[in-house]
Amino acid sequence: MDRTDRASRVIAAPPANVYDALLDRESLEAWLPPEGMRGRVEWWDPRPGGGFRMVLTYLDPTDSPGKTSDATDVVDVGFAELVPPERVVQRAVFEADDPSFAGTMTMTWHLTAAGDGTEVTVIATDVPLGIDQADHETGIASSLANLASYLEGTD
Repeated sequence: MDRTDRASRVIAAPPANVYDALLDRESLEAWLPPEGMRGRVEWWDPRPGGGFRMVLTYLDPTDSPGKTSDATDVVDVGFAELVPPERVVQRAVFEADDPSFAGTMTMTWHLTAAGDGTEVTVIATDVPLGIDQADHETGIASSLANLASYLEGTD
């Protein structure tokens, strides 16, 4: 699948702070889960060739069944490229029995200085067919809003 999903937001924090939040376990757990979810990192290795495993749990799975179980999405993420403080490239694989969620999705986080802040653009390529594009882009935008709330006002 050649579909590309994307979202962007300007965050009132310097690129180095945004980059650090992408590579800090506790920070990632705090801001990455989109609205309606919470996240837990099971293992963490923040280097090129390393990665992490995150368990995302739906707070109310009634209308949003998970990919891994009724209430969870489990994703293994590898760090394919780390270019401080400009870019983080991740390769994400969901743990799922449903073949519509199979494959490796690439998530590229571009960080560009924008005045006193950072424009963060997330581009997802090779998105599995089972992930609805509108829902995915809404989820990425929600994570970016969380990242902004997490970082703004910090130096």
